[in-house]
Amino acid sequence: MYGEDFETSIKIVVVGNGGVGKSSMIQRYCKGIFTQEYKKTIGVDFLEKQIIVGTQNIHLMLWDTAGQEEFDAITKAYYRGAQICILVFSTVDRESFEAIEGWRQKVEEEAGSIITVIVQNKIDLIDEAVVQIQEAEALSQKLQLRFYRISVKDNLNVNEVFRYLAEKYITEMNFRLTGDVPFQKIIGSAFPKCWHSTKRNAFNRKDISLRSMEKRLRTSKKEKKHSVDLKCSIL
Repeated sequence: MYGEDFETSIKIVVVGNGGVGKSSMIQRYCKGIFTQEYKKTIGVDFLEKQIIVGTQNIHLMLWDTAGQEEFDAITKAYYRGAQICILVFSTVDRESFEAIEGWRQKVEEEAGSIITVIVQNKIDLIDEAVVQIQEAEALSQKLQLRFYRISVKDNLNVNEVFRYLAEKYITEMNFRLTGDVPFQKIIGSAFPKCWHSTKRNAFNRKDISLRSMEKRLRTSKKEKKHSVDLKCSIL
């Protein structure tokens, strides 16, 4: 497991159509502020936050990406290397809901199948809703993603989203390091493509697995040899 003095950096990309509240969500979480004024993100924006999960220091790097197609070429480059993705749609914007699957595909093309959640923002405007809760839940089940309903304006469930994601990431990385269960089986759909971006780092699971396998084989051979020698000595 991670040491207490070891800081873990996690890159999170927040994606979705323009005007759904991505920037407001990050501002609320990192700075505790909210403004009604809408300001279109040009390309990408970036904020950071330090949190503690258990005894682990976590450095969250939050990338706010533009939701307009004109910025696709720019934003795609920033998806690369992300460990977590937040897909956001608005309660009062039907098109933003219908675009969620497309946004997920764009992120997967650049970052692989990383940890992802769906977030429905602006539930304070439920009387004006154009997306039914049953539809949103059906989409989350179809994509097999956790689903959160939040209100950035009322600061409802915003912290819970980021807390869950940080804890899930640390849990899966701890599984990866302990080697109790094969990495691919534990991570499953959460990390099937992240291998390429991490195979050269300090936690090179491939090398660890090979060394462990070789060690087991050597041990197995020694045990067999010992067993044979023991029988001979008895005879």
